[in-house]
Amino acid sequence: MKPTTLLISFGIVLSITGCNNTTSVKTNKNLDGKLLLKQKCNSCHNINFPPKNFDNEMAPPMMSISFHFQDWFKANTDAEKLQNQISFVKEYVLNPSLDKAYCTKDMLKKYGLMPSQKGKVTKDEVEAIAHYVFTTFTPQNLAQKQKALQKLHSLPLGEQLSIKYKCISCHRKDKRLVGPSFNEIGEKYKNNIKHIKNSIKNGSKGIWKSSHGASMPPFKNISPKDLEIISKWIY
Repeated sequence: MKPTTLLISFGIVLSITGCNNTTSVKTNKNLDGKLLLKQKCNSCHNINFPPKNFDNEMAPPMMSISFHFQDWFKANTDAEKLQNQISFVKEYVLNPSLDKAYCTKDMLKKYGLMPSQKGKVTKDEVEAIAHYVFTTFTPQNLAQKQKALQKLHSLPLGEQLSIKYKCISCHRKDKRLVGPSFNEIGEKYKNNIKHIKNSIKNGSKGIWKSSHGASMPPFKNISPKDLEIISKWIY
């Protein structure tokens, strides 16, 4: 796969919101499950996908919950399974009890019983969160993410950072977009890496006629180490 194709495909994978047929279950479309997950659940649950760390956990990572629910709930169709999962979570989050818990004894011992979230979240919000989690945090989506990450990590570190800082929104390695290609920049400033660093750090405007007046925004928050790596890669 060409690097430019990989950059695009990696961006697509990062925005996955579910790739199975369970999304046919109706939910309140006015509620953003992804945003609510961050607002309502992030203080206790690790909501990264996949989880980035497991230090000082107060509750199981959302990915673990979603994966376990795939095994705990049985149904004839994916849509039926999803509906059963959502219905359980809507009731359990507001009225948790040991009798209802699907957690193993070890998990209950480690984390304790989840406190009731009455007054903190509505049933409709729980439904939106659960729908997002169970259609996004799936083994299939994890496999796609891991595959994309493996391809990403095979790239030069400077190219990886160009993805991290979204440089590819305006540039490609060998193709003009809003701005010149990285190859063009490297060729023009092959004896002036300081100019590349300065343009990244402080921005620039009017240097490239092909940009038709578009300005390069400053990346003030980039670390000195990352700035050095990206600049050398372009150089």
